[in-house]
Order: sequence, then C-alpha cells, then structure tokens
Amino acid sequence: MKQPLLLLSGLLCDEAIWADIPDRLADVADVGIVAFRGFSSISAMAQHVLALAPQRFAAAGHSMGGRVALEVLRSAPHRVAGIALLNTGVHTVRDGEPQSRGRLLRLAYAHGMSALAREWLPPMMGGGARTQDLMPRLTAMVERSTPDSYAGQINALLNRPEALSVLPTIAVPTLLLSGSEDTWSPVSQHETMRRRIPHATLFEIHGAGHMAPVERPDAVAVALREWLAGI
Repeated sequence: MKQPLLLLSGLLCDEAIWADIPDRLADVADVGIVAFRGFSSISAMAQHVLALAPQRFAAAGHSMGGRVALEVLRSAPHRVAGIALLNTGVHTVRDGEPQSRGRLLRLAYAHGMSALAREWLPPMMGGGARTQDLMPRLTAMVERSTPDSYAGQINALLNRPEALSVLPTIAVPTLLLSGSEDTWSPVSQHETMRRRIPHATLFEIHGAGHMAPVERPDAVAVALREWLAGI
C-alpha cells in the first residue's frame, strides 16, 4: 500500500517547486501538493492541510511549508506518520527580519511581482548552469502570486508560532534536508534541529541552494524515498 504524502509549499511557491518530485515517488507514495496562496497565518495553513489530508499521512514541508508541517504535527500528532523538513528552520523572528521582508513587500507593490522575482530569487539559488535554466520557471511561479497574497504570507511568517518546543516531541520518522549552498536555511541550522529530534536523519544536497526540490530533484527524491521506507 502506498504512503499518502502531502508536499507543503513555501513562501511564494506553488506546485512548481515540487513538480519534479511526484513522478519519482509514484511507486511508493500517493502524492499531493498543497500551496498557501491567500493565507495569512501558519495556523490557518495547518488547518487547511488537515482538512485536505487523509486520516493518516506523511508531510514534507519546504521552507515556510516546513513550519506548516510542524504546526500540523503540533495540532494533530496522531494523524502524522512521518515528517520531512526541507530548507527550513524553527527560529523566532530575527533582528532586521521585519525590515528586510517589508522592503521586498514594498518592491512587489511598487514595481510588481516580476521585479520581486528578480530581487528575491537569485540569492535563494545555488550556482551552476541549472540555476539559469530554472530561473524562467521560478520567475513564472512568483508572477502567479500577487502582492496581496505575498503580504498575507509575510504576515504569517512574522507572526509565526514558536516551533522549537515541538522538536523533542516528534516520535515519527523525521527527515531534515538542506542544500550545501543554502544561505537562508543552511545545513548547520538543520543540524541544530536534528540534535533536538529523536532519531532524525539529516541529508545534505550538494550544490543546491534554498530551492533544493527543484534544483536537485533526483537527490531530494532519493532522500524522501529513504525516509518513506522507514514509515
């Protein structure tokens, strides 16, 4: 029997960030993708996931989606069979974060989502030719969002629930994953998380940045497959 698996998307991301993953897992998982356009709180995002999900399922969250996955686990631990946290974190709002996020939000309202994509995407990505190949696809993804939707997601992140205390309570198979070139949610951040989660596995994707599921889908799928095998 295949494992029900929901892939939870991050800030400004939709199905495109996961597009290369479902086919790679089709023999072991029934995969669904959830995006959070139009939401303005992590809690509401988590309740949306629980409303969509089967009674018991595995959840893999990328970036903001990782925080949603942890809130899902906090809200309904009996329903979560396994959790994977990709390119994410559990820290509270950092010094300067409201200002930096506010600057990008003002850019989106003043100059549009294309201008935001040009500013926001490149620092998220690892190096190499694949990054350039992916940029039109990821730019189109950002352009499918709106400044108002972006504002809602920024509000969710700046008012995110405390998540650190959830980690020691996790009693299901757990995967932590980041890219070696992810400067936003570095591998070291995931190692700190791993030490707080009983029996968690940390997987580093060499050459990937913050958008690992689309930058290095083969390697991400391998990690997810190994994690699913333990559920």
